[in-house]
Amino acid sequence: MAVPVAFFGLFFAYPVAAITARGLKIDGVWRFGRIGDVLAQSDIRHVLWFTTWQALASTALTLLIALPGAYVFARFDFRGKQVLRAVVTVPFVLPTVVVGTAFLALLGRGGLLDELWGVRLDTTVWAILLAHVFFNYAVVVRTVGGLWSQLDPRQEEAARVLGASRFAAWRRVTLPALGPAVAAAALMVFLFTFTSFGVVQILGGPTFSTLEVEIYRQTSEIFDLSTAAVLTLVQFVAVGAILAVHAWTVRRRETALRLVDASVTARRPRGAGQWALLAAVLATIAVLLVLPLAVLVERSLDAPGFGYYKALTSDEGGIFLVPPIEAVGNSLQYALAATAIALLIGGLAAAALTRRDAGRLVRGFDALLMLPLGVSAVTVGFGFLIALDKPPLDLRSTWILVPLAQALVGVPFVVRTMLPVLRAVDGRLREAAAVLGASPWRVWREVDLPMVRRALLIAAGFAFAVSLGEFGATVFIARPDNPTLPVAVARLLGRAGELNYGQAMALSTILMVVCAVALLVLERLRTDRTGEF
Repeated sequence: MAVPVAFFGLFFAYPVAAITARGLKIDGVWRFGRIGDVLAQSDIRHVLWFTTWQALASTALTLLIALPGAYVFARFDFRGKQVLRAVVTVPFVLPTVVVGTAFLALLGRGGLLDELWGVRLDTTVWAILLAHVFFNYAVVVRTVGGLWSQLDPRQEEAARVLGASRFAAWRRVTLPALGPAVAAAALMVFLFTFTSFGVVQILGGPTFSTLEVEIYRQTSEIFDLSTAAVLTLVQFVAVGAILAVHAWTVRRRETALRLVDASVTARRPRGAGQWALLAAVLATIAVLLVLPLAVLVERSLDAPGFGYYKALTSDEGGIFLVPPIEAVGNSLQYALAATAIALLIGGLAAAALTRRDAGRLVRGFDALLMLPLGVSAVTVGFGFLIALDKPPLDLRSTWILVPLAQALVGVPFVVRTMLPVLRAVDGRLREAAAVLGASPWRVWREVDLPMVRRALLIAAGFAFAVSLGEFGATVFIARPDNPTLPVAVARLLGRAGELNYGQAMALSTILMVVCAVALLVLERLRTDRTGEF
């Protein structure tokens, strides 16, 4: 456990604390009164209000649209179900920059709606809400649908035999059982939308700003570290509260129900109503999830002869010190290094959390592992530059800085994937191997590894996908001569001109294809067919 604790202490807690202290400590004196001064500003209160309001609205809209999909994936068996589940999950692992770019191509100036009906939604709150639904649809479908598929349908059928209507049986029997899963999914959607950065940065324009976007603006544009530090603390407290409630809902979901094999609960749709529901869900997926990505690909092909893709091989535009296409190789190299780090740290953390002698302090570290998903990535990235600037930790000019920041986001996915499998390994097998003289390393190699190999590959895939798309921290620490794909897309979108816009679409398409391929491979590796993450 010492290695994961040291890693998070050194590369997460220390940079965040350093940048916060830099903002609140003036002339060697802590200025905590600055917190009240910042929160009293009307523009900051507007940011706090919009951050909370759009997160609540995004969560409600996502639940409304995605719950029918959760039911379909849980209860219906139809051709192409596994492929469709992978398609539904692709948006979740896409970088937020790609999501913003896709909706810009659909809703923005010169986008599909603009060309067909003269309608532009790119700088309205509806664009942000729809992009958040696109991004989080899979969270609800897989979290709620995973539990729904394991609920015994005979309980609801018994209520109907006793005279309850279909809706009454669902409301009194199924809904209470699904409550913890719905709450857990809602909290995760709220967390992701509360800390939204790339989507709001691209679609919000100067009008709409979340806490994360405002932290970035205060840090990189206004250079007001004091205000940025206060906003970081506010976001940290909010994220901590959300994660605490989420942990409580997860414990309820794990202990309150008796579940059955998911393979026996799904059946082919019967009757016109069920076929209509399946058709409606498929139409929703096509319009909400597939259409934005299809428009993104179409816009990248607007120039004849793959002109935008060919332009990626030239550095004549002056935006980068190298041709934009080199961002592809940079991102792949960084993501591979970040995946290796995340597997090492996450694997050690998961192994420590499954030990029988793990104390309350060790188990509490499990919740802390989720903090990098909610704490401002902008703060972490800028904290890297502030804190890791002196020997023996002067890493600002080294290539490893980017993979370290990306690994912080990948570790929680590794732990969440590895924990259930490691907990399922019979401890008596380890004890028997130890009694026979096997060293701890050999016990792991001979007992644990064969059982968790598939989970390890899945964890590696998730870590690779999220590392590939990390943007909030990387935008600060990626060097101009080694840009990553998300950073390159954001910089191209920030420059005027049709060529820059087309190249951004082309790079986003490349990034989308890489993430989609990784997801399809993961879906084939899965042994758990409930659909949960």
